Amino acid sequence: GVRVTWDTAVFGPIVRDFTLPLVYAEERWGVVWDEGLILPELAGGNRLLMDYRVPARANIYDFAGKALAYQGTMLSLGVVPGQIADEAGLLNALSPVLGKTPAEIKEIYAQALPDWYWPLGDIPESVMQEYAATLQPYIGKGLAPPEQRLTRLYAADGVAPHVVGYIGPIPAETVDSYIAEGYSGDEQVGLAGLEAWGEEYLNGERGGTLTVVGPSGEYVTTIAERAPQQARSIFTTIDNDFQTAVQQALAEAIQTYPAASAGSVVVMDVNTGAIRAMASYPTYNPAVFDADRPELDEELNAVLNDPGRPLLNRVAQGAYPSGSLFKIITLSAALKSGLYTADSRYTSVGSWRGLGDNFVKYDWLEGGHGTISMRQALVVSCNSCFYDAGLNLDQFDSNFLPDVAKGFGLGQETGIQISESAGLIPSPEWKINNVGEGWVPGDAVNMAIGQGYVQVTPLQMVDVVAAVANGGTLYRPTVVDRIGAGGGAPEEPWPAQARGELPITPDQIATLQGAMYDVTNSPSGTATFQFVDLPVPVAGKTGTAEDPPRTSHAWFAGYAPSAPYTRADGTLIEQPEIAIVVMVENAGEGSAVAAPIFRRIVELYYGVEPQRPYPWAN
Repeated sequence: GVRVTWDTAVFGPIVRDFTLPLVYAEERWGVVWDEGLILPELAGGNRLLMDYRVPARANIYDFAGKALAYQGTMLSLGVVPGQIADEAGLLNALSPVLGKTPAEIKEIYAQALPDWYWPLGDIPESVMQEYAATLQPYIGKGLAPPEQRLTRLYAADGVAPHVVGYIGPIPAETVDSYIAEGYSGDEQVGLAGLEAWGEEYLNGERGGTLTVVGPSGEYVTTIAERAPQQARSIFTTIDNDFQTAVQQALAEAIQTYPAASAGSVVVMDVNTGAIRAMASYPTYNPAVFDADRPELDEELNAVLNDPGRPLLNRVAQGAYPSGSLFKIITLSAALKSGLYTADSRYTSVGSWRGLGDNFVKYDWLEGGHGTISMRQALVVSCNSCFYDAGLNLDQFDSNFLPDVAKGFGLGQETGIQISESAGLIPSPEWKINNVGEGWVPGDAVNMAIGQGYVQVTPLQMVDVVAAVANGGTLYRPTVVDRIGAGGGAPEEPWPAQARGELPITPDQIATLQGAMYDVTNSPSGTATFQFVDLPVPVAGKTGTAEDPPRTSHAWFAGYAPSAPYTRADGTLIEQPEIAIVVMVENAGEGSAVAAPIFRRIVELYYGVEPQRPYPWAN
């Protein structure tokens, strides 16, 4: 007797016991082959037929349940040129529906023969309802009856597209692995963002019926049957209205500031790691990946070939030198080492010669900042103070500053659900292995002000600032708030996850908090002038990161409120709530470009009216 077990993705194990026919010939035993040895039901030329039953793809929602990606109905419009009775009237009726001029629509079907059906484009059901009365007289008189189809729809113009992601046909190189999981191979699956990360939830579990048919196609028997399991929706941490406002604020800033062309903003809850907004510019509309809408091919090609790389999520995937934001880490390392206290003095004369007269480095303030404390060095962003600290830390232990930076979560992925860059924190070992050269004091000096080989993402930096704001806990950033009920499973909250503690003491964290408060509030703070009359108290740090040969990147990172604040509705907020990082590529100084955008985001979050115009817009 023989037992055959077929492990199937849809039905689980299918087991058959049968007797294996053997024959002895030419001094050896052999098997008498028959299709029934695969499955007994296949004997006699029968074959298997699989009828898949696929659950509807689940939705992606904002925090409050507003759909960001959902299954919806599109209507396909097309014409039969030979049946058109009133071409001018038809074209004028179609123009507002398709968003094209009459001439552009006519050009679409210009090459069609009179009796051909020629597609013009797809429109949402809501648009059809709005224009139904206008189009009705032309149906059957050149305009074919609209055809319905289910498709993936996205919030108008794409809300948080770099978080939501998009779907598309299964890539050829992965089709075998999808088939092994029960897919038929011709489905649309998540390819980016939460559409990709949440595929196992959004897709549900396939069901179907496995039948046996005879040589002529007649039904013989059913081998297995399984009902599909309902897919589960994903609720994000994002608020639709706030996210939209942040996207608009970033777009307005970059479109109006003369030197800017790309940038990002991220807003995080400092007590949970929940991302409240994530915007990257240039951006895109996920609908262009709909393979069933050929009219979008031109838009898709424009996105794919755009030198501005709109598909790049600059918050999580963009890795850049951090510039002076890194001074938060350098000050922390200086205090932790015991070589410095917050009150340690340094005299800044405008130039620094710690590496010898052949390697003179200069402060951003001509003539220097005079004699100041290490704490004050962060407030005024004194480069020479931090060059000196970097050199002394390197002499103390070449791995000390890199290790502290890694303790702040830099140089590694944060663990967020969407694709991200790990960035880079250089170290002596890294440089030998990757550059083929030994570590030199100049590497530590450059690193101390976030230059040299240092690469960070805005997501990593918002995590750092959030940890400073909340007293030292590094949370794993999340864009998932909860997984919806479905398939017999209840709604499942996504827990906040701590991924570490900052490697410094509460007193040292308090020093950082005080210095960052002074950056935006004291007369000597590098960004104080940008926060005049802002009712919400904030703390932060400017950053201007050199990226030769192009213009510097403009950074601003901070949190709010940085002191007790009473909302307009009378609610008293005593502790920091949100951390924000703004990064504008190749746009100049952080205080001039990124800080005003940071202010706008705070105003939007707390409902401050009126919002201050961007300085360059005046």
